[in-house]
Amino acid sequence: MEFVIRISQFLLSLSLLIVLHELGHFIPAKLFKTRVEKFYLFFDIKFSLFKKKIGETVYGIGWLPLGGYVKIAGMIDESMDKEQMALPPQPWEFRSKPAWQRLIIMLGGVTVNFILAYFIYVFVAFVYGDKTTTIESLKDGYWIENELLQDIGFKTGDKIIKVNDVAVVNDYDVKSNIIGAETFTIRRHGQEQVITLPEDFLGQFSSAKSRDLFERRIPFMIRKIADTSLNKNADIKPKDIITSIDGKELRYFDQLDSLMTGYKNETLTVQLLRGEEAITKQLKVDGDGKFGFQAGYDEDRFVELGYFDRTIQTYTFGESFGAGAFDFVDTLRKYGAQLKAIFTPSTGAYKGVGGFKAIYEVFPPFWSWQAFWVLTAFLSIMLGVLNLLPIPALDGGHVMFLLFEIISGRKPSEKFLERAQLVGFVILITLVLFANINDWV
Repeated sequence: MEFVIRISQFLLSLSLLIVLHELGHFIPAKLFKTRVEKFYLFFDIKFSLFKKKIGETVYGIGWLPLGGYVKIAGMIDESMDKEQMALPPQPWEFRSKPAWQRLIIMLGGVTVNFILAYFIYVFVAFVYGDKTTTIESLKDGYWIENELLQDIGFKTGDKIIKVNDVAVVNDYDVKSNIIGAETFTIRRHGQEQVITLPEDFLGQFSSAKSRDLFERRIPFMIRKIADTSLNKNADIKPKDIITSIDGKELRYFDQLDSLMTGYKNETLTVQLLRGEEAITKQLKVDGDGKFGFQAGYDEDRFVELGYFDRTIQTYTFGESFGAGAFDFVDTLRKYGAQLKAIFTPSTGAYKGVGGFKAIYEVFPPFWSWQAFWVLTAFLSIMLGVLNLLPIPALDGGHVMFLLFEIISGRKPSEKFLERAQLVGFVILITLVLFANINDWV
């Protein structure tokens, strides 16, 4: 079921972004009376799942969900339609239009991507507001389970004070500023100290078994009982919280392993919190020292119990435009920092480059419209930025040649553009293969 939910969010988001991106090319092309021969969601190699011709344009859905395209008459693109290009230019063709019109057509897709992301952030700010958790409310610091972080010097219970020289106020600030971070100032047992990240931290993190970073310390809330559990008939309910084991307090889930040391094949007295009621149970421990429970997460309940606080900043309709602008610029800045790190080999960040599997995995295994829209906004920014890279076969490649034409007054030959398109296509396929193979490796 989790796969169905994730793949549904992934395909819906991808389809929305592709259609609107291509619409960004389609609309100015039609405004400038340029013929658009095809408008496709996904690629229709050999055959289409659906197609219908309306006017001069064939609208369709391909079977290969790796993107989409509009085929504009008289344009050197991935279709490599040499037969059409060999004919004399026609007034309705892309190549016959002034350079400034062609530039607007080519910039239309990324423009729509950025506008879409901005208005999604406005919508999210207005409907959901901003949820923040202050660093100060995490009274006992963070849960550090990742061995990479432990090797660098972090320990469970550390409180993060600064990232580089910037003081952190909210929990979000800690993870969101990991790109480009060189030092962390922490407080441990009342004493401050500075931990320096290795230059290739991002590369090491990409190769690490765990993708956890600085996690909130939460109680052991039971989500479900495993089918093999010795306690499947023990009247345990979802959202029960274990508060003590054999008379020893269990405040945080990360204390469980040390608390269970030495207990195997035994029956223990366990205190549970169910709503406001304290319950005592006799629970069995298996040969691996486990109760056979899967842990759960309920942020509202944890806030209620005082594990951390949560402030919800609401916005009026007018205020949401400012909040949306802040989120848009902040996300764009941070994605730019990611790209800079990826293209700096010493950081090792290129090892974390992912493809479709990585995008699929960022969607939660449960349906959340808020998460869906926030992720779609981020992916829209990502799609816009990547399309602006000056690689022939991407929008940015076409823009690069058009700017050259506008500035120099000389139009590159069609033969040159065809060769550049072929080179760009090879580069693009190589990058796509690298990213998607990297996902699995």
